[in-house]
Amino acid sequence: MNVRPNFIFILADDLGYADLGCAGARDAENQPANVSPRLDQMAAEGVRFTHGYSNSAVCSPTRFALITGRWQYRLRGAAEEPIANAHGDKVLGIPPAHPTLPSLLAGAGYRTALVGKWHLGYPPHFGPRLSGYQEFFGFHAGGADYFAHTGPRGGKDLWENETAVEVPGYLTDLLSQRAVDFIERQDGDTPFLLSLHYSAPHWPWLTRDDESESARTASNGVHTDGGSIATYHRMIHHMDEGIGWVLDALARKGLDHNTLVVFTSDNGGERFSNNWPFSGQKMDLLEGGIRVPVIARWPAQLAQGQVSTMPNLTMDWTATMLAAAGVPTPDSHPLDGVDLRPGLKDPAWERPGTMAWRMKHRSQRALVHQGWKYLQVDGIDYLFDLNADARERANVARRHPERLADLRARWEAWNAQLPPIPEEAQSRLPYTKQDIPH
Repeated sequence: MNVRPNFIFILADDLGYADLGCAGARDAENQPANVSPRLDQMAAEGVRFTHGYSNSAVCSPTRFALITGRWQYRLRGAAEEPIANAHGDKVLGIPPAHPTLPSLLAGAGYRTALVGKWHLGYPPHFGPRLSGYQEFFGFHAGGADYFAHTGPRGGKDLWENETAVEVPGYLTDLLSQRAVDFIERQDGDTPFLLSLHYSAPHWPWLTRDDESESARTASNGVHTDGGSIATYHRMIHHMDEGIGWVLDALARKGLDHNTLVVFTSDNGGERFSNNWPFSGQKMDLLEGGIRVPVIARWPAQLAQGQVSTMPNLTMDWTATMLAAAGVPTPDSHPLDGVDLRPGLKDPAWERPGTMAWRMKHRSQRALVHQGWKYLQVDGIDYLFDLNADARERANVARRHPERLADLRARWEAWNAQLPPIPEEAQSRLPYTKQDIPH
């Protein structure tokens, strides 16, 4: 019987900090919303983190950090905010020679599968099975229509390994069912990594009952003329149901005890999201753009019902999984992520290292250190005491100039160790003020 842990990493797309019931989800009437009973149960059976951060405020850069366990800024493709329209590009993607979480685990005898969103470069130069995944079922682009299975510009984008496929059905359910299938094929003797990267609740705003709306919007996936909080919540609920199917399959196979399951989002929420109590959203380095839900369950190692204030970044979970599996990383590509296992045991443990961000969009920079946050947007410096003002509405830069100078210097020192943002890198918003006021 295998004694090494299994890993299931579940990544939602554009989910806001307070979009789950366990984090305070609210409906359009500001009443508690029961949108995520299975994830709420998973939180009760494990740990919910209140200070979980995504590596970026936009999708593909966070995915570079997740798959490598390193600052995404080390790779040219991650400078795109996000990767878009890069079919055939030989540069904008994760280089196949770069060590990754799935390639390192596969090399150590793990079975590896990606079900869902890739968004790390297009074939033939990039792809899941070029970077360590032995199985792939999903899509390459940054978004997908839930019924037509097309990318944001209308091209078909559903794949079984390297073969385009047409499988009828609602995409969230197809991904959940394929994840269940993978688990049911495991024998308990060989450990596995299952990356389940949903498109939900990313636009287009489509529930299981909205196939007719898909016919109207499939070639214009940004969907600026549709959606509602109620629709958005149903999309989350569909995903939550599928996660329940996955957890049930794990239990049926008797694999739940020694499987670390992590759930989070690639960045903060978008149009219909609830990022309370934070300001900002996707594409912002305000807390609403980078503070995300994080839940971990591992019955063999984690006590139930914990709420942790331990700060963590997406890439820390990569380091944690590799360390838990006993898999070393090559000296040529040292991890930037931090093994969180000490903090999972000891609430007083403090995460070492820097927690910082930068974006070409609006020339943003941010650093969080011991409850204080340095933020720069459009060349203007701000300082916030997150313990007193998590909403970042009280700029105390003038009251604490020495602290501002210290955090700015910390950011500059961190940034100096990384490649600069290339001039040609692109930052893209999916919609303009002509579509939606912002």
